[in-house]
Order: sequence, then C-alpha cells, then structure tokens
Amino acid sequence: MAQGAAHWLHNGRMNASTAPLATHPFFSLTPDVVLDALASVGLYGDGRLMALSSYENRVYQVTLEDGSRVVAKFYRPERWSHAQILEEHAFAAELMQAEVPAVGPLCLEGQTLHQYGGFAFSVSPWRGGRQPELDDWEVLEWLGRFMARIHNVGAVRPFVARPSLDVSTFGTEPQHWLLAQEVIPLDMQSSWRDACAQALALIASGGPQGYRLQDASVLRLHGDCHPGNILWTPLDEYGRGGPHFVDLDDARMGPAVQDLWMLLSGDRRQRTGQLSALLDGYEQMRPFDRRELALIEPLRTLRLIHYSAWLARRWQDPIFPINFPWFGSSDYWRGQVDMLHEQIEAMQEEPLSA
Repeated sequence: MAQGAAHWLHNGRMNASTAPLATHPFFSLTPDVVLDALASVGLYGDGRLMALSSYENRVYQVTLEDGSRVVAKFYRPERWSHAQILEEHAFAAELMQAEVPAVGPLCLEGQTLHQYGGFAFSVSPWRGGRQPELDDWEVLEWLGRFMARIHNVGAVRPFVARPSLDVSTFGTEPQHWLLAQEVIPLDMQSSWRDACAQALALIASGGPQGYRLQDASVLRLHGDCHPGNILWTPLDEYGRGGPHFVDLDDARMGPAVQDLWMLLSGDRRQRTGQLSALLDGYEQMRPFDRRELALIEPLRTLRLIHYSAWLARRWQDPIFPINFPWFGSSDYWRGQVDMLHEQIEAMQEEPLSA
C-alpha cells in the first residue's frame, strides 16, 4: 500500500480505530486553552463555552464576563498560511466598509490574527440568525442582490495569496491523491477511476457548449455559498435584517456563478425558477455573464470529487470518524460512481436558463 494508507481500509471501510486521533493538533484544544487564548487578547470568558458547527476549523461561542458573546475561531493548522488568512480578514473588512452585511474579525491589540498554544485564532462578534427560506422568491431575489454586492467588492482587486477554484485543485489533484493513497476499496476502484476520468475530460473540453472554467472571468468569492453559510434575521421596526455571512474561510478566486449554484435545489423546473429569482436580484446590482450558467454542472462535479478527498484527508481529525461513519465503505464509493455518471449526463444537457 502507499505510505500512510495502511490505516485507511479495514474490511472495505475507513478504519477509525487505527487512525492516530490523539496526536491530531485539535486534540490539545481544550476549553481551558480556548479561554486562555481569549484572555491573552484581553477577553475574559465567564466559563460558558459552546462549540459551533464547523468541521474544517474549531469555532466556539464564548460568553464573556460582561455578558456579551463572541465567536472564537481556531484555524486548522497548516491549511492556510498567515498571509492567506489575513487576505480573508481584509476582504471581510472591505465588505463591511462597503456596508455589505458581513461579520469580520475584531481588531484586538492592533491585529485580527493571533497566536496561542500553537494555534492561529481570530475573534468575531456573535451574530444570530437562521438559514434563509429558499422556497421564497423574495428571499432569493434579496440573496441575489446581496451576492452581487459582495461581488462588486470582490471585483475591485484580486487575491494574491489565496488560491483559485480550478480543475486542477478541485478535480485532477484530488483524483490522483485518492488513487495514490489507495483510499477507494478495490471492488470500486476501477469504476470510480473511469467515471472520474470521463467527468474531468468533459469538464476540460467545455462539454457541448465549449465553455470551460478557465474561459470565465474571475473575482474574489465567498467560495462555499451553501445555505448553511448564510444567516438570515427577520426585519426589525427600522427595516434592518436579512442575510449576512459570518465566515469567509473558503474565499478564493473564481467565477461569479460559484456563489449562486449551491443555492439551487430540486428538479430542473424548480432550479430554473430559483435561478431566475436570484438573477433578478443580482442583475439589479451587477451584470451577470449568462455563459457562466454552463459551468453549474461542471462546478457541482468538481465539488463532488473534492469532497471525497477532503473527507479522506481529514480522517485523523477526531471529529470526522464520529460525524462521517459511513465514509470509505464500498457503498459510499458506489454512490459516488452513480453520482458521477449522473453528472456526466447532466453536463451534456442544455444549461439552466433564466
């Protein structure tokens, strides 16, 4: 087996029992360490600490001695460089300066990124909210305007340190890594390899439309704009409320449509209606290149491939075997093969129109 692959498989499943979970850096991030980190920047918790939903990093809601709440985010070691994290922080600051409702990190002791106990961390104000109602056309139109405002800021300048969304980093590299590490059970390896190769070849060619990912204009994006990453608050008596982002951790360069397609769901008729509402709002604030609609299914396919590699690469993190116990089985990879074949068909259909 390839180096590091011995703990991956056991009877066709990811073998959580032999993964060295206790050696993972996050194993040492105890509640005391979280509170001590905050104290190092002058914020003193009253002992109330709640872990928030996050797999990539560790994020905590902390109640301070004065009763206020903050969110402390501890970055996954070796994922982003300090320069890349600071670009995320600068992007959030630009959005807030432009009065776009995003929640960026606080500047404490003259900086937004701090170090404690071997971890890089930031602290943001706490903001509540719920997921937006995506079956409401007015909400979708509002989200479209919101996204266009983010993109207006994102188009001002490019990221320098943060990466781009492209076929290599989201498709080819994860494909090669998964095969080299022998993560895929032998009974599904050839089927997945063939389906993945066929899907990536179709993406590289641009499919029937001949419009490729590298043909699109790029700008700074949120990058991971699924409904769970948008918080919605009801309007108050002063008309304040609506959508806001609380995390730009996956911000990168890419085409505008990347921040729209994950808000679509259901059958083709439903997705067409949702897309129409989103673009009605978006185009009130910013032009949208309709050719990018041909990239929706290629981007969905790249996310599918990237997601499997992301799970495999994170398996030594204690939280992953607990929350994804089904990952690594033959049934999982059979499902991935089926979805890749569905995506190959979808990429050969006419794109959605709005």
